[in-house]
Amino acid sequence: MRFNRLENLVSKNGIELLKNKTMMVFGLGGVGSFAAEALVRSGIGQLIVVDYDSVDITNINRQLIALDSTIGHKKTDVFLKRAKDINPNINITSITEKVSQENVNSMLEIRPDFVLDCIDDVFAKVELAKACYHMNIPIMLAMGFANKFHPEMIKISTLKKTSVCPLAKVMRRKIRDIGLPLDIPVVYSEEKPASVIDNQILGSTAFCPSTAGLMMASYAINYMIERENEK
Repeated sequence: MRFNRLENLVSKNGIELLKNKTMMVFGLGGVGSFAAEALVRSGIGQLIVVDYDSVDITNINRQLIALDSTIGHKKTDVFLKRAKDINPNINITSITEKVSQENVNSMLEIRPDFVLDCIDDVFAKVELAKACYHMNIPIMLAMGFANKFHPEMIKISTLKKTSVCPLAKVMRRKIRDIGLPLDIPVVYSEEKPASVIDNQILGSTAFCPSTAGLMMASYAINYMIERENEK
């Protein structure tokens, strides 16, 4: 049984519930690749992944899809192959585009049960959050994990309650400016960004982005199960 260890926790009904859910992960980098793979390994029945970029050698220190053999390949192509190798029964599709104001609504036409935003670009994050709000689609946002070295300082909260994180500060202002509430769930770090040798390059670790991604997947899975139990 592929998912019997999880079934032992959530029951057969829980496994069937997850099998019938559709989730979207935007961004397959250090955070998103771990979030997406955790969803695959949790038996999600339908997954849509969105990323326009290709694997670069600088991704190898933190991204599941980044291997010497995958450098230069589209991240979506690499992840689809990996996901099918984990669960051949998953219904997985990809969108190899950059999120924009013009295409975000069409990307969400399928009306997923949950969206995980793991995008680095602030403009794209805001557009995605806005679209999900107006389409009444649950979403969780990832804040910044560059120049961080302590995964134990990563937390789940709402955008309104974030502190320290520079990206969260920018997002609070932009989300407020477009009139959206700040009660959007987020994963963020309370660690102050570390000093780096070269200020032109963001520092990253194998353990901070991945921890954030796994926490996002956990939040989404628990959200689905808990909501079902409340019925």
